Amino acid sequence: MSLHIYFLRHGETAASRSGGYCGDLDIELTAVGKEMAAAFAEAYRSFPWATVYCSPKRRALDTAMPICQAIGAEMQIRDGLREISYGKWEGITPEEASRDYHDDYIRYMADPGWNAPTGGERAVDIARRSHLVLDEIEQKYPTGNVLVVSHKATIRIMLCGLLGIDVGRYRDRLGVPVASISVIEFGTHGPLLHRLGDRSHFPEHLRDLPGS
Repeated sequence: MSLHIYFLRHGETAASRSGGYCGDLDIELTAVGKEMAAAFAEAYRSFPWATVYCSPKRRALDTAMPICQAIGAEMQIRDGLREISYGKWEGITPEEASRDYHDDYIRYMADPGWNAPTGGERAVDIARRSHLVLDEIEQKYPTGNVLVVSHKATIRIMLCGLLGIDVGRYRDRLGVPVASISVIEFGTHGPLLHRLGDRSHFPEHLRDLPGS
C-alpha cells in the first residue's frame, strides 16, 4: 500500500463567488460553503483516513471540521498550507489591481512564479513553505490516506511541484474548483495524479455550481 494525499479545496466563500483576491483575509464560508463541507464529510466519513492536515485560515478550518468530527480526528494545522498572500491586492478585484498596480499586475500575470502581487508572495515562496508540509507527511505517513485541506493557489502550486510542472504556470495548467478533491499517489515511480478538481462526491445541485 502506498501513500495517497487527498487535496481538498475549502468550500465556497464570498470571494470565491465574486472572483476578488482573498489570501490573507480570514473570511468565513457561505451557507453553500458550509453545505459543501457537510456533504464532503458525509461522502467520506467511512473512508480510512490516516490523518487530516489543514491551513490555519477559517474557511479551511470550517471545511475540515465536519469530516474531523465524523471520523474523530484532530486537525494538524500547518501555516505552510495557507493561501497565497496577495499583499495590497487583498479584497480588490483583478480589474482594480490592473488599474491601481498596473506594472506589478502585468508582471504577475506573465509569470506568478517569480513575480508577486504588490507586497505579496511569489509562487516559488508558496512552493517552499507548502512542500515542507508535504515532506513531513511523506515521512510520517509512508502509507495510507491523508487529507490536506487548503486553498486554490496553494493546492495548484503543490500539485505543480509534485507533477514536475513549472509553478509559474499554476494558473494556466490546473483547475481546482471550490470544495473539489485532487488525489496524488506516491508510488515507486514518484507522484501520480489520479484525480483533479473532482466534485463527484456532491449531490447534483452542488456539483454544478461555479467554482472559481
